[in-house]
Amino acid sequence: MISVQYVVALAALLFMVGAVGVLVRKNPLIMFMSAEMMWNAAALAFIAFARNYHDMSGQVMAFLIIGTAAAEVGIGLALIVAVYHRRHRLDIDEISRLKG
Repeated sequence: MISVQYVVALAALLFMVGAVGVLVRKNPLIMFMSAEMMWNAAALAFIAFARNYHDMSGQVMAFLIIGTAAAEVGIGLALIVAVYHRRHRLDIDEISRLKG
């Protein structure tokens, strides 16, 4: 059986990699994948603590996180496709200058 400390350390490592990906990269697709990694790291931490304390509330929170992440991806990818269809480029600096 794997200790909860190892699972939480893995979740923290995944969260840090995702945060670096969001902060460093300029491609919106890579940024969304990094944000998804952060969502999954949070879900992993909830599941680890739920298993450690024999409580189902952590697993319910992980289920809600996965649902919220799926909705975020649907909306985010629709926005990315719309911007690419209009501009034929995907650059965060260019997207942040859009008005209206």
